Amino acid sequence: MSFRHLTFTSVLVAVTVAAAGLGISTTSSAATLDDGLVVHYDLTQTSGTTVADTSGFGRDGTLSGDTTWLGAEGLRLGGANGHVRLPDNVIRGLTDITVSVQVDLAADQSVPYFVWGLGNTGNGYLFATGDRFRASIASGDWSTEQTVDSGRNLARGSWRTITYTLGSGTAVLYEDGVEVARKTGVTTTPGSIGDGTTTANHLGRSVYPSDRYLKGKVRDFRLYGRVLSSGEARELGKGTASGRPATDVAALDLGDTSAVTDDLTLPTRAAGGSVISWASSRPSVVSATGVVTRPAPRTGNATVTLTATASYAGYTAERDFAVTVLEDITDRQKVENALKDIVIHDEDAIRGNVTLPSKGARDVTLTWQSSDPRVVTATGEVTRPPHGSRPRIARLSVRATKGYTSNTRYFTLTVLPLPKKAAMEGYLFAYFTGEASQDTEQVHFAASRGNDPLHWDELNGGRPVLRSKHGETGVRDPFIIRSPEGDRFFLVATDLQINDGRGWDAAMRHGSRYLEIWESTDLVTWSDQRHVLVSDATAGMTWAPEATYDPLIGAYVVYWASNVYAPGDTDHTGSTYPRMMYSTTRDFRTFTTPRVWNDPAGA
Repeated sequence: MSFRHLTFTSVLVAVTVAAAGLGISTTSSAATLDDGLVVHYDLTQTSGTTVADTSGFGRDGTLSGDTTWLGAEGLRLGGANGHVRLPDNVIRGLTDITVSVQVDLAADQSVPYFVWGLGNTGNGYLFATGDRFRASIASGDWSTEQTVDSGRNLARGSWRTITYTLGSGTAVLYEDGVEVARKTGVTTTPGSIGDGTTTANHLGRSVYPSDRYLKGKVRDFRLYGRVLSSGEARELGKGTASGRPATDVAALDLGDTSAVTDDLTLPTRAAGGSVISWASSRPSVVSATGVVTRPAPRTGNATVTLTATASYAGYTAERDFAVTVLEDITDRQKVENALKDIVIHDEDAIRGNVTLPSKGARDVTLTWQSSDPRVVTATGEVTRPPHGSRPRIARLSVRATKGYTSNTRYFTLTVLPLPKKAAMEGYLFAYFTGEASQDTEQVHFAASRGNDPLHWDELNGGRPVLRSKHGETGVRDPFIIRSPEGDRFFLVATDLQINDGRGWDAAMRHGSRYLEIWESTDLVTWSDQRHVLVSDATAGMTWAPEATYDPLIGAYVVYWASNVYAPGDTDHTGSTYPRMMYSTTRDFRTFTTPRVWNDPAGA
């Protein structure tokens, strides 16, 4: 892999062209960016607790907490209590305002947090945050907030210029000089907050003491008493925008491309916001959309160069990926591989219907036969012998076919007798207890006192019984279902951790698409955790799973809530809403492709 070159169009030319076509102001020269400043902290000094105001008005800030001066790299805030305090009443008399700062958020920034906040605690304020990247002005508490909202989180781990303007009732939010959100009809003005008296003016700290502090780096903080034009916002953002494509293209990861056998997933948008386009040196082998056509058997491997071009705000960067596509295998190898890959779980202790696949990899057809359909059919339905009987043995064969080639594999299954019918003794309650700690987002159990669902005893001393070791390492919404035969239990849960997680917005847009599953025959001893992918890439999350057994299909129907995004919206930045999805399974290992069960908008 190699970097090729970085190109960009002059910001002045780009703005001039836009002005000719759209009537946008072209007052974007650097000289005008000093006009109307109220405060300017470049944040590039090397020492001291006084933060110098270079606007010429002497409104110096005060540094406190866990902070480190980095010179040209700005000011590092440690996230514990580090921040810059601005003078009181700094927005007094302002009807229009622009606030801009360059920020590099730490990957482990906790929420909620403000990048900057100006005003008073609960009595009027103006703030910006990268959490669902937004800015709000309020005349009182949170219920009075008027918000301009991008609908997505600000990327972490690299520099961004965020700029907010408010004037004549219109708020505009920019990222790296590119408008990302706009709100009209804003009725509160900065100068009206606190009737001009503001005593909680901070960079890196919220006006609410219980919120988290900013963790990361900041530089070039600017506060204006006027609305900057789009061209001026673009000029402010060009320092970080120009490097965005190179950063985004460097972050692309196609995995191991030295021995490719299947289609590649080629992203069309980077997490940082750049649009990604692709070109292939040999489209007949690897297309520009990632479709792979392997060379015929015994013709040799093929080498292809894929070129990714990242584009953002008129700037571009390119990167080459070397891809080696292995020659195709023969039909006989495909048949043998398909047979080898078949797994029938719990062959020696079958307690219910089994999954018998009809297709193998590389489009191999699988055809099943049973020696005794009264015990196990060729489609996997199981009839267990009555309680007290001996286990029954069933033999299955599967024939794999590809073209004119086929072969057969045999399985021997032991089908256990049905359990003894017994009276119900009580209830088991599975739950999580909140998001206060790592322990609270795990599976807890309580048992009822006999057949009384109103009185319960916590098990395991109130500590978690099952802990997640996979995915987000937190589990919520546990649900237990008993098999129709009565001697198997499945617990399904949401893969989600809010405590020390990324926040609710990230969890809904980029949350886990997996279910966490445990199995037991006695509710005491549980299997290892299964981390099972059930949702496709259009889903933002997979929440609150439940299940029911459908005797008509001989399988369990598992359903959950997912935000569903358009297939082309790979970064999940668009608007959407939760739908109820469902899939079927016989073993809680293999699930069918999810389908929409209930769409509120389509009802």
